[in-house]
Amino acid sequence: MKEVMCFIRANKVNDTKRALAENGFPAFACRKCLGRGKKGVDPDLLNVVLAAGELPLSPVGENFTEATRLIAKRFFTLIVDDRDVDKVVETVISANQTGNPGDGKIFVLPLLEAYTVRSGQPTVEAY
Repeated sequence: MKEVMCFIRANKVNDTKRALAENGFPAFACRKCLGRGKKGVDPDLLNVVLAAGELPLSPVGENFTEATRLIAKRFFTLIVDDRDVDKVVETVISANQTGNPGDGKIFVLPLLEAYTVRSGQPTVEAY
């Protein structure tokens, strides 16, 4: 089993939920979070935008804010069988890719053990 962790734009939650369900992955957790990537802001481009008087309300506009600002994101986590990882990753990318910085990040981690809380037994079925 693997854990697939996805950080995405807040406005892409419904698209992501729909895509995951349509592709056979209805089980996931989603949380609100704040964060930012490590990409810096081009000072020359920032000066041009600020000279216009206000920041654009778009995915591109997110990148023109000060370097320490945290941006609202959503965190999805799924537990899937090893053979389904590629399909989940492709599904999340297709639902979230705009071609702009800030589209998100996906991490895949091995999951060594799982237990059912109700019975205390190890979970053996594939997800």
